[in-house]
Amino acid sequence: QVQLVESGGGLVQAGGSLKLSCAASGCTYAMAWFRQAPGKEREFVAAISWSGDNTNYADSVKGRFTISRDSAENTVYLQMNSLKPEDTAVYYCAASRNYQGANTHRSLYNYWGQGTQVTASS
Repeated sequence: QVQLVESGGGLVQAGGSLKLSCAASGCTYAMAWFRQAPGKEREFVAAISWSGDNTNYADSVKGRFTISRDSAENTVYLQMNSLKPEDTAVYYCAASRNYQGANTHRSLYNYWGQGTQVTASS
């Protein structure tokens, strides 16, 4: 069983930056970040392929967020710049045991982290 441990969340003023990290305890393929705001469904944020060559982003974060991975450390990162109040949510790391591509569908990910709170205040 793969475990995912997230870190790096916190409180920041609008326009600020945060970097999330997610360390996986075992072998994974594609990895991604999702987020869930109070009263809303969990939504896709960004994904990266097993090789790291391909990425996908939600339209709402394109140009502001960057996903990357360190395969040697089995860690994925999410650099978040120009944060907006609407980015406030619990951010979840996800990993797939089957798929290598940068998938956007939540159902394709088998393992999930415990979540880390990101708050961007106005």
